[in-house]
Amino acid sequence: MRIIRYMFVSLSLLILSGCNFLDLEPQDFVNNDEYYNTEEDLQAALNGIYSELASGNLYKSYFIGRAGLDADQGYQQRDGDAKTLGEYYVVATDIKVLSIWQTLYRGINNANILLANVDKESIDIELSERQRIKGEALFLRAYFYFLLVQNWGDVPYITVPTEGAKPEEIQIARTPALEVYDHIISDMNAALPYVKQIDELGYGGKVSQSAIHGILARVHLYVAGEPYNRTEDYALARRHAWEVISSNKHKLNPDFQQIFINYAQDIYDIGESIWEVEFYGNGTGLYAQLGGYVGGTNGIRNSSEKNNVGYTYDYVNATKFAYDLYKTVNSKTDIRRDLTIAPFKYSTPSGSTVNDAPDKVNWSSTQIFNRNAGKFRREYEILFPKHKSYTPTNFPLLRYADVLLMFAEADNEVNHGPTVEAYNAVNQVVRRGFGEDPLTPNADYDWEGMDYDSFKSEIRNERARELCFEALRKRDLVRWGIFVEQMKRCLADAQAAPTFNDLNHAIDTYSNASERDVVWPIPSYEMGLNPKLTQNTGW
Repeated sequence: MRIIRYMFVSLSLLILSGCNFLDLEPQDFVNNDEYYNTEEDLQAALNGIYSELASGNLYKSYFIGRAGLDADQGYQQRDGDAKTLGEYYVVATDIKVLSIWQTLYRGINNANILLANVDKESIDIELSERQRIKGEALFLRAYFYFLLVQNWGDVPYITVPTEGAKPEEIQIARTPALEVYDHIISDMNAALPYVKQIDELGYGGKVSQSAIHGILARVHLYVAGEPYNRTEDYALARRHAWEVISSNKHKLNPDFQQIFINYAQDIYDIGESIWEVEFYGNGTGLYAQLGGYVGGTNGIRNSSEKNNVGYTYDYVNATKFAYDLYKTVNSKTDIRRDLTIAPFKYSTPSGSTVNDAPDKVNWSSTQIFNRNAGKFRREYEILFPKHKSYTPTNFPLLRYADVLLMFAEADNEVNHGPTVEAYNAVNQVVRRGFGEDPLTPNADYDWEGMDYDSFKSEIRNERARELCFEALRKRDLVRWGIFVEQMKRCLADAQAAPTFNDLNHAIDTYSNASERDVVWPIPSYEMGLNPKLTQNTGW
């Protein structure tokens, strides 16, 4: 981890607004005029904005297995979380829905406060540093809005701090989603020239130009797809993905497993990992609260602390659909399958100690729904002692493999069929999936000769194989217009699966999912505060 970031986080969290975005009397205890006076103040405020990404309501916990974002690839199967958001048993009073909404608007408000103060002439700071801070804050605000509009559609678009705001400035109606998307795109583009190149940063914990281009490619793909169908955005998605590829600053890690070992061991590989949420420590000491749950919430079940793996709550199980996507070619199975979907469970023999490794007991060929998400494994951690809940493992927000796949998808749409460039991009990902050199052509695995429809279908499957359990799948299904279709497919698989204790969670999840679940309900609490809010259809 970059310790310098954490030196400021606790202070930042106290200083920045923790109020609901609609509250008319914000509860900040530090006056902004008294605080934003030095470069250190600005940097601390920026770090506080970043810290919202690591909230338990976002990538620390809910987004990595407890909000249903894995869709047709995985389901939440812990009894303590039954009949809530993760099982698509959603109501407008769901505490997770409210907490996610409030966290995103808190991040937005914190960014608005910083942006309102960053240009103060009295602050002694180099112009380049002022612009960098401004650019990162602009991008982060846009990213929080991106998460909002993905999950709720039309949302209030607010660019003023709640402190000192007039009621009519913050108690406003929902802004049309496409208008919000255009603001997102504008802010991200405005931030581009201000932030650093990723090789200048040297790590993926902060926003870089590569990160902005990559996320802009994602934003444009969402706008190009359902329900907006602004198809001209495919060309923009292609262009931004190409900016990352042509920068020559990125390349795939040749070892798929090593990507996730790196996240667990504080190893930054900017070739592969372009942007990631940082977590720190093992739940002890001065920075105890900065640990995450990555690998604990979404790892392989280990219900004992009497071994050296680390306790795991295993909220996420895989589906048969996800498992069956991985191919076998020339008797060689895609290596990503058993790394992504764990083929075993841990078993701790009696008399074991924390210095001992547990046994790995393989699941049978029919026990597909029993298998846990396997990418984020606590056995990769090297920080001891291992805490029961907290882990130091980072979580990816943007990998180079995703950029290559977005480029290939957009290229196919723009040209109504894949070009040589599209094949070059996707084949790197496919080759690595079979353990081959990503940059060396390989006739056994390379794609060729596809038409528009076959390439589109297969690129969707390849995104599933490569990016499984990285909190992207549900929104992919929605923008492709196949969300309900895929959820019902998984329901049929679950109903046909051999019975076991946790299977009812899969059946509940895929029974509950319906057309209204393409978005979440506007939280009832927020509608009570703001009478101008309206509810989403079906809720």
